[in-house]
Amino acid sequence: MKSKIFMTFLTSVLMLASCSTPKDIVYFQDMSKPDSQTTVASPQTILLRPQDKITIIINSKDKTLAEMFNLKNTSGTGGGQNQLSYTIDKDGFIDMPVIGKISVNGLSRNEVAEKIKEELITKEFIKDPVVIVEFSNLGISVLGEVQSPGRINIDRDQFTIIDAISMAGDLTINGRRENVRVLRNENGYKRTYVIDLTSGAEVFNSPAYYLQQNDEIYVEPNNPKIRMSTTNGNTAFTPTFWISMASFAITLSAIFLR
Repeated sequence: MKSKIFMTFLTSVLMLASCSTPKDIVYFQDMSKPDSQTTVASPQTILLRPQDKITIIINSKDKTLAEMFNLKNTSGTGGGQNQLSYTIDKDGFIDMPVIGKISVNGLSRNEVAEKIKEELITKEFIKDPVVIVEFSNLGISVLGEVQSPGRINIDRDQFTIIDAISMAGDLTINGRRENVRVLRNENGYKRTYVIDLTSGAEVFNSPAYYLQQNDEIYVEPNNPKIRMSTTNGNTAFTPTFWISMASFAITLSAIFLR
């Protein structure tokens, strides 16, 4: 009889312990079956804004002529030349050598390259220009329960939240996958988007699936992690609690099974 009482108690403890395990760990749970499908938000290309920095490289068969249009710093160590970046001013313009001011606000990298190329050909500066535009300082910030929080550089025209999470080393086991927040500056306000990573349909259709420069991603800790960080973390769902319960169970077993 005593043995049955003890086993019932021990089973109850183990059931409670299992409840402390986070359930929402697996990503895209609604897409776990083969051939699962969901729609995807329309692709959003990174568009340039004031204070963004870009690098512009112009090439041609006539190397000497092309160098006239490249912004370089010749004061580098050993007399080398370093490609400099253009900072887009508050009105959305950059000021290039020879060409002068060009409006780039709201344009993609490819659109900027085509616009400069057209200027060079139309004004008969260069007949065969090859224009390359790269991002210099564009990035997003990832905070909270990820392996490597910090700022991540945007290195492509379409940059998704999956890209950002991957580059941050993925969420920790204590990150709330169903409540990832993306904070974005919109028309002078900070807007919050919430994404549930456990749902593929919600992730791929979110307005924040495609990120913009200066977005901030915050991964909230789950309840066990929050409890563990309290001053007296000896509450339910913490390792300390279950160690205490195990010790208590061993003591009871010694009493009941004599």
